[in-house]
Amino acid sequence: MFHTARATRGMTTAPHRLAAEAGLRVLRDGGNAVEAMLAMAAAVAVVYPHMNSIGGDGFWVISAPGRTVTGIEAAGRAAVDVDWYRAQGLSEIPTRGPAAANMVAGTVDGWRLAKAEAEALGGTLSWDRLLDDAIYHASSGMAVTGSQEKNTHAKLAELRDLPGFAPVFLNADGSVPGMGTILKQPALAATLKAIAADGPDSYYRGALAKVIAADLAQAGSPVTADHLAAYRARMVEPLKLDHSLGQIYNMTPPTQGIASLLALGVADRLKLDQFPADGAEYYHRMVEAIKQAFLVRDRILGDPDSMVENPADFLKPAALDAMAARVDPNRALPWPQPAMPGDTVWMGAVDGNGVAVSFIQSIYWEFGSGIVLRDSGLIWQNRGGAFLLHGTGPRLLKPGRKPFHTLNPPLARLHDGRTLTYGCMGGEGQPQTQAALFTRAILHGQEPQQAVSAPRWLLGRSWGAQSFSLKFESRVDPAVLAELKARGHDVEVLGPWEDAMGHGGMILRHPNGLLEGANDPRSDGAAVGF
Repeated sequence: MFHTARATRGMTTAPHRLAAEAGLRVLRDGGNAVEAMLAMAAAVAVVYPHMNSIGGDGFWVISAPGRTVTGIEAAGRAAVDVDWYRAQGLSEIPTRGPAAANMVAGTVDGWRLAKAEAEALGGTLSWDRLLDDAIYHASSGMAVTGSQEKNTHAKLAELRDLPGFAPVFLNADGSVPGMGTILKQPALAATLKAIAADGPDSYYRGALAKVIAADLAQAGSPVTADHLAAYRARMVEPLKLDHSLGQIYNMTPPTQGIASLLALGVADRLKLDQFPADGAEYYHRMVEAIKQAFLVRDRILGDPDSMVENPADFLKPAALDAMAARVDPNRALPWPQPAMPGDTVWMGAVDGNGVAVSFIQSIYWEFGSGIVLRDSGLIWQNRGGAFLLHGTGPRLLKPGRKPFHTLNPPLARLHDGRTLTYGCMGGEGQPQTQAALFTRAILHGQEPQQAVSAPRWLLGRSWGAQSFSLKFESRVDPAVLAELKARGHDVEVLGPWEDAMGHGGMILRHPNGLLEGANDPRSDGAAVGF
């Protein structure tokens, strides 16, 4: 039996318990939710390395009572162009290795902006305090999770010979560390200590930047010290959906935040409240809403400075009405569309004053590019693999451009005074699981842990094998699946609790100060409060 966590003074949720605990320790020390998330962002990059690193990108949505909702976009920029790959005889961007590490990692500069936001909300904790847990786990060691063991085995053939990987993430004999093995990351600890001492700016323009740039050059990446020095994360106004139950916020391009909002906007018009959240009618209408959202996403999204259509236009009532009208209540729209791979972590934090944070941080695939930088200990992302080397449009690789991101952190302010921070990891699955979490918890009134634990669906690919089918966990009623097949859905049944469905979580704050939290039983995480 899974139970909803409840508290009043503060709560965190993360896909690894030690990351959730790092944030809770900050809240106990008087820090606010933004400070708690900074501690969590650093800690999860240490204890969940197959899914995360500070060599990747990050995005924040922050809500505080009496203030407008704000966002931080820390997406890295490309360091090279199409000709760089052609000169090497490549017609596609590799998924692993030095040529996959083709862009700056933005997440740490996002921390810089988050720290300023935390201070504007009264935060006083130092970098040294905020990174304390992460430094400890990197220096003293942390226990390898079953998820890390499983994913290292699965990807070993493409990772074991890459620069820096084996010395850190394999045993001395080249075997995969088993669950419970104590893994130490001294080079990463030194990097975190440098950030604690000198601040995030050192990562891009200080002494630490010189170490990282030398590491990248030694590994064969095209990212240079000049690319690092030129990078700046930026504050943004999140996209907003006016839902019948409140306002829902998500990140701007280059993320697929628009897809998450469109799916909920279309579903809001399909009368989901009239159908149980475990029936064929619910699943059919939700999946068809997702398809409509993906059609828009795949047509318009890419580098935000190169896009020709404004995503906010699609969130207007007339546009959402038209999309909902295209949903056939009796028949599935033929699929597939191209799937978007991706691996990441979503985390949430809410403090006793009602400050709420939705945060997501990623290196794209399991272990990113697979390169582990020798002296800084960073796993460098392969997010630049989302760029194209052919054609035109905002996804074509050009220096300084930002790639399409599956990452998107949602947050809702409801008309009844509640605030919901929620989300999940999992590529294509993120908008779908987000839709499930919101509709089950808010539209159907399920308590948070019930909504997170409920059987999931997935159209397309989350992380793992490429697939275009409509997947369901086996806990879904077979009669429901038969009805969906009759409507034209290409149904595939997986196990009862599938990693492929992503790792979700949520924290719901009530007007009386009650906090209700949940974390995914499919993950290694927890929702903790005090």
